[in-house]
Amino acid sequence: MLSEKELLLLFETLLSTPGMNDAVKIDLRIPRKNVLLLAKVIENGLQNRPGDALDGLIRAAGADSREDLQQIGVELLQKAGLADMNSKLHILQPPAKEK
Repeated sequence: MLSEKELLLLFETLLSTPGMNDAVKIDLRIPRKNVLLLAKVIENGLQNRPGDALDGLIRAAGADSREDLQQIGVELLQKAGLADMNSKLHILQPPAKEK
């Protein structure tokens, strides 16, 4: 098993390979329920804490990638017409518990 430092180095290496910054066009045709689910998965994945499984990957990707992923989630909701529903769901959610 790799140490945290080795895993971070691996992620940084993978994310810096040639072509990884190239833009790709993806045409998705998925049900609205999956759009909402995907947006929530992105949102929750970006709210990780130090020591969480995704922490090294998010740090290796950098702040720009974090912002890009947040924007992708917002765009998914807007294109599916779910932005208002999502904001109302946030109101219903209980506050996050501290670990």
